[in-house]
Amino acid sequence: MKGIILAGGSGSRLHPMTLAMSKQLLPVGDKPMVYYPLSVLMLAGIREILVVSTPADQPHFRALLGDGSDLGLAVDHAVQPTPGGLAQAFLIGAEHIGHDPAALVLGDNIFHGPAFSDLLVENAKNVDGCVLFGYPVTDPERYGVGETDSTGRLVSIEEKPARPRSNRAITGLYFYANDVVDLARELTPSARGELEITDLNRRYLDQGRARLVDLGRGFAWLDTGTPESLLQAGEYVQTLQSRQGVRIACVEEVALRMGYIDADSCYRLGARMGNSDYGRYVMAIARELG
Repeated sequence: MKGIILAGGSGSRLHPMTLAMSKQLLPVGDKPMVYYPLSVLMLAGIREILVVSTPADQPHFRALLGDGSDLGLAVDHAVQPTPGGLAQAFLIGAEHIGHDPAALVLGDNIFHGPAFSDLLVENAKNVDGCVLFGYPVTDPERYGVGETDSTGRLVSIEEKPARPRSNRAITGLYFYANDVVDLARELTPSARGELEITDLNRRYLDQGRARLVDLGRGFAWLDTGTPESLLQAGEYVQTLQSRQGVRIACVEEVALRMGYIDADSCYRLGARMGNSDYGRYVMAIARELG
């Protein structure tokens, strides 16, 4: 499976913070926001990743992530010249996807929960259609909402419904079969001229090939698109890290635990940042697991 991180857009709801910097490069806790979706793909066993960003922001993502080889990954970069909808990511990334299934994660979404890697790896196997991830919310009318039958098969998808049929919001993480590129090409742009992800998901729904995985209790899904939610996400990360002594979305640790790099390589990555608590944590993990 190939991975795509969509890190485009203007981040207008976060102005003036994002007037000179990509939203996905803003700090959440002690690391850039993009580390969180990157760690999700890594935990799913995905090592070939395309980062889609704006022309102005791409040099900054290249400076931060490079080609991914330090983490045992193959990271490439592509440009979304203007916002064209989430589904446009599959047209931009068509060559990257090739003949493989694809995973898309939004660059401003944070996921955290027990046994997350096991859940991701299991659902990334043999994807025949689309796999969406649902999360219970108190205000489903603000989101795309999925309704399922007793087997987890999707029976309806509604975008910001006035009377939601369920409280399961569809999060910014999606797994698709390889035909996602062809189906994305067939989409009709919305009134805003964008290729909507909900329209794409409905294609799979109409074919009986859509499934919703419930993230459920004990899980956290955070969207960092507003100043309030960005602050809440930072507080969540800081609280857990301070109390548990672990780092959420520490990509060096994820790479080591997933077997993408060895302990010596992990230690060297930490040593580069040795003047920071984050760098010292990476070195300590490398010593512990080496």
